[in-house]
Amino acid sequence: MRPLVRTAALNGYVELSRSLGLDPRALMKSVGLDTADLAVQDRWISGTAVVRLLELSAAASGREDFGLLLAELRRFSNLGPISLLVREEPDVRSALALLIRHQHTYNEVLHARLSEGNGVATLKVDLRFGESQPARQGTELAVGAFHRVLCGFLGPHWRPSSVCFVHPAPRHTTGHRRLFGPLVEFDRDFNGIVCYAEDLDAPNAMADAQLRSYTRQYFEPVAAPREASEADRVRDLIEALLPTGRCSIEQIARSLGVDRRTVHRHLARSGETFSSLLNSTRMGLAEQFVANPSRSLTEVSTLLGFSSLSAFSRWFHEHFGTGPREWRKSRGGTATHGGR
Repeated sequence: MRPLVRTAALNGYVELSRSLGLDPRALMKSVGLDTADLAVQDRWISGTAVVRLLELSAAASGREDFGLLLAELRRFSNLGPISLLVREEPDVRSALALLIRHQHTYNEVLHARLSEGNGVATLKVDLRFGESQPARQGTELAVGAFHRVLCGFLGPHWRPSSVCFVHPAPRHTTGHRRLFGPLVEFDRDFNGIVCYAEDLDAPNAMADAQLRSYTRQYFEPVAAPREASEADRVRDLIEALLPTGRCSIEQIARSLGVDRRTVHRHLARSGETFSSLLNSTRMGLAEQFVANPSRSLTEVSTLLGFSSLSAFSRWFHEHFGTGPREWRKSRGGTATHGGR
C-alpha cells in the first residue's frame, strides 16, 4: 500500500489556504481528504493525497512558495512523540540523527540522510511514493520543516551554507531567500541543506541529561522501528475514523490512496477482512470505553461509530453476551442515568 503521513504534516493548512482566498474543504475533498481529519494530528492519511493537495493549492493560489509558507507554520511538536526525545539530545548532530533514524514514526514518505566530509554536513531530503508524482511543494515543505528544526536548536538567525533543490527556480525567489537566506540553488542534483559540520556540534540548550533517560525509556516503543502490515494500517485508520461516523471500506481506501479491491486483496493475504478488523477494533475499544464510568454509553456509542445507543447496545450484547450497562456493573463501574 502507498505510504502514509501524520495529519500534522498539514498543520496550519486550513488557515493558510483561507488567508490566500482558497476553499480548503473543497480542495481537500478533491483529493479524498477531509478537514475533520486534521482535528487530531496523530491520525495517518495518504502521503500521495497530501502532496497532490499542496500542488493543487499552489496552483489555485498562484503562490509558488505555498509549501514554504506552510513550513513556516510548523512547530516542534508537529513531529509527534519523537519530539520529546529529540528535545533532550545533547547536541544538534545527535538530535538530527535521531530524527532521521526514526522518521518512520512521523512520515512514511520522507527519506532523509545526513553525510559529513571536509568540514561540511549535507542533509539530503527526498519524498518517495513508489510512483512518479509531482512533489515540488511537498519537497519544499519537507526541507523547510528541517530548516525550522535546525533553527530551533541554533537560533532564528542561523543560516545554512546553502539550500538546494532539484526542481527549477520559480519566477520569484523572494520567499525562498527570506526563509533560507541568500544562497538558495535550483536545478541541483539533490534536495536539502548544506551547512558547516561544526554547526552540528552546538550543544542543545533545551536538553536535560536526567530527563533524557526518562524520555528514552518511556518512548522506546514509539521510536523503535517496526514494519507495519497492511492490516495494521487499516486497523489504525479504523480506530481514527470510527468517531467521525465515516468508517467505511471506501473511506479507508481513499485514505490509503488505493481502491477498495486493493484493500480487500491486501487484507486477504493476512487472513483478514475489513469486517473482521472493524469488529475486533470495536471490541477492543468497547472494553476500554465501557469500563470507564466517566464516559456515558451514549458517548461510547458515538466514539465507536454507531448511529444510536440502541444500535450499539444490540451490537455489544451480540459480541459480549450481555448489555453494556450490565457489563460495566459487573466490572465495578457505575451505571447512572443519562445513558451511563
